[in-house]
Amino acid sequence: MTGRDSLTRYAAGFIDELAAQGITDAVISPGSRSTPFAILLAEHPEVRTHLQIDERSAGFYALGMAKRLQRPVALLCTSGTAAANYFPAVVEAHYSNVPLVVLTADRPHELRDVGAPQAINQNELYGSYVKWFTDAAIPEDQPFMHRYARTLAARAYSESAAVPMGPVHLNFPFREPLIPNLGLPFLWREEGTREKHARKAQTVSMAAGSEIKRLMESLSGVEKGMIVCGEIHGQEYKEAVAALASATGFPVLPDPLSNMRTGPHSKDMIIENYDSILKDEALRERLKPEAVIRLGAMPVSKPLFLMLRDSPEIYQIVVDQNGKWRDPTLAAAEMLSVDEAAFCRELTAEISIRKNNEYALAWKHANQIYRNHLPLLDEGGDLFEGKAFLKLMELMPDDSQLFVGNSMPIRDADTYFGVTDKNITLYANRGANGIDGVVSSSLGVAAASKSPTVLVIGDLSFYHDLNGLLGAKLNDLSLTIVLLNNDGGGIFSFLPQSAEEKHFEQLFGTPIGLDYGKAAQLYGAEYSLIHSWEDFASAFKTSAGQKGIRIIEVPTNRKTRVKIHRDLLQFVSQEIMKDVSYD
Repeated sequence: MTGRDSLTRYAAGFIDELAAQGITDAVISPGSRSTPFAILLAEHPEVRTHLQIDERSAGFYALGMAKRLQRPVALLCTSGTAAANYFPAVVEAHYSNVPLVVLTADRPHELRDVGAPQAINQNELYGSYVKWFTDAAIPEDQPFMHRYARTLAARAYSESAAVPMGPVHLNFPFREPLIPNLGLPFLWREEGTREKHARKAQTVSMAAGSEIKRLMESLSGVEKGMIVCGEIHGQEYKEAVAALASATGFPVLPDPLSNMRTGPHSKDMIIENYDSILKDEALRERLKPEAVIRLGAMPVSKPLFLMLRDSPEIYQIVVDQNGKWRDPTLAAAEMLSVDEAAFCRELTAEISIRKNNEYALAWKHANQIYRNHLPLLDEGGDLFEGKAFLKLMELMPDDSQLFVGNSMPIRDADTYFGVTDKNITLYANRGANGIDGVVSSSLGVAAASKSPTVLVIGDLSFYHDLNGLLGAKLNDLSLTIVLLNNDGGGIFSFLPQSAEEKHFEQLFGTPIGLDYGKAAQLYGAEYSLIHSWEDFASAFKTSAGQKGIRIIEVPTNRKTRVKIHRDLLQFVSQEIMKDVSYD
C-alpha cells in the first residue's frame, strides 16, 4: 500500500469514527497541512462542513454551534499560528463548558524546531484550557494503527461530551503527499459495519438520599428562601425548577441565560426584575433571604452577587453538575456536583418546608411595580438601548433564538427582557465574558437551528468580529443583527472611570465613528438605520423570513442612557419602598 493510501485509511478511519460517535458538523479553516482531514470531512456522507476563513471567527462559529446542539462539533485548521487563533474560543469553551473537538494539523516530527515554515510548537498549545490533549502518531498502514485512529476519535468525542463538557485538542502530524485517495473501498466503515469502535457511557450525577434529607433538615426552618438560576439549557430543567418553587413558595430569580423567563412552563414565581430591585440598598436589605438554592453558573447580576457576597449569614446551597468550584461570592455553605433538574425533583419529592407567602408576595409585588413602568422608557427622548429588548419580546416569533453580546447588551437583557410564553432561547458567551467572536458565535447558533436567530450586539463588539460576517455568506446563513451603536464603550459610563474626564473618551469611551452601512455592503448584508421604535418594528418585521444577513442599526446616546437608566431605577425604587412593607 502506498503512503497516500496509508494516510487515507488512517485519516478516514478517524473521521468516520467521529461521525459514528455523533459528530454531525465540522468547521474548517482552509490550509495545506490539514488537507487530508478537510477533504475527508467534506466527503463524509454524515458530516456537514462549514467554511470559515478567519480562524478566530471559525473557533467562535464552532462554539456557537456546539452551544446550540449541546454536543461536540469538530474544528479543523492547518499548522502554525492558525491554531493559535483558535485560543480565544477554546478559552471560552473551557469556562462555559462547550464541547469542541479541536483538530490541528502539524508538520511531522522531523520538521519541528528546525526552522521549517509554518511550524510552531503546537504540543499543549492550549494548556489547561482543554480537557485532554494528544499529539497523534504518524499514519501507518497497520491494522492496529487503524484501530488506534478510531480509538482516538472515540475518546475525543467522549472526553468532550462528558460532564463537564468542554474542548479537547488533537494534534496530527502529516507527511506529504497530503491528498487522500477517495477511490479506496470501504472508506467509511470497515466491512460495512455501522457500530461505534468504542463507547464511553455518559452518566448523570445524583445526590444521595441522605444528602437530600440533610439539606431538607437545614431548610426546614427557613421562612425566607429563594431559588437563583444561572445558565442552564433544557425544558426538563425549567419544569423541575418551577415545581420546586411551587412546592417551597420560594421566589425564582432567573438569569436571562437560564431561559426560565421564556417558554410554556409556569412562571408564577419568576422575579425577572430582581437585578434592578436589588440595586437599591434599602430594598436589598429588606428583601434579603435567609437561604438561597443556586442552580448552575453565577448569574450576570452584580447586585445579586454583592448581596450574596456581603451577607455570609445567608445559607447558600450551590448545585452545579459541572463539578467546578463556581462560587465567586466565597460564601457557599454547600456545594453539590449533581444534575440540577434531578436535584430539584428529588428535593420537591421530599419537601416539608413551610411556605412563607408574605415573603414571596413582597417580591412579586416589587417585581410587578417595576414591570408596569418599563413601557415608559425613553418616551420623548433619545433611543434607549434597553427598550430594544422590550421590542424584541414583542416582535420575535415563537421558537427562535436570541444571542446577546457582552458588556452592556447582556446587562440590558438581564434588566429589560422579561417573561413570555414564547419559546425564545437566549445565548451569550459568559465563560470568559469577552466581546470577541460574538458575531461568529451567533452565526454558529443560526447554522445549528432551523428557526430564526437574532443577535443583539454593541458597536465595539461588532467591529471586533466583522470578519465573522463572511461565514454567513460562505455557509448560506440567515441572521438578523440588532446593532446598538453608542459609538464606543457604553459600559464604562456606568463605572468609576467615567469621572476621569481628561482621559475618559480616549481610553474608555473609545468612539470609532465607523459607517456600518458600508460594512454591510462589503459582506452583502441588508442594512437599515432606524430613528424611532416605529422604524425598528417595521425594519424587524420586514427582515422576518428573509434569507441572508440583515443589520438594523439603532443609534443611541451613551451619555443620556446613564441618566435614563438611573432615573427609572430611582423612581421605581421609591414606588416599591412605599408599597412593599415586608421585612
